Amino acid sequence: MSTQTVIPQLRMTDAALAQAFYIDQLGFSIDWQHQFEPGLPLFLQLTREGQTIFLTGHAGDCQPGGAVYFWVPDADATYAAFTARGVKPAKPIADMPWGVREFLLVDPDHNQLRFGTKLPD
Repeated sequence: MSTQTVIPQLRMTDAALAQAFYIDQLGFSIDWQHQFEPGLPLFLQLTREGQTIFLTGHAGDCQPGGAVYFWVPDADATYAAFTARGVKPAKPIADMPWGVREFLLVDPDHNQLRFGTKLPD
């Protein structure tokens, strides 16, 4: 697997709610976190199966409603793992006309998370 060279950054408005979604439901783990002092916004780096994202509580970093596309080895297995943890997809898994099998999740801040696997030629 190649080294990730870009880290998407998504806005979170409620750190506890975001962590419950990303960690408890999607299976990300916290690599590190930073907060200047209690009560100030939290910044997290999360990783799941070699894919890293940033979540930021800082309003100036980005706005809610972003989007990330995750390439996964097996979209069906990823879909099954997420739904088994109670995740409710915004769009169920399906073959797309552009040659990808994918599904869509939406996090508590309306960030769109697509997970897909290229279909065989």
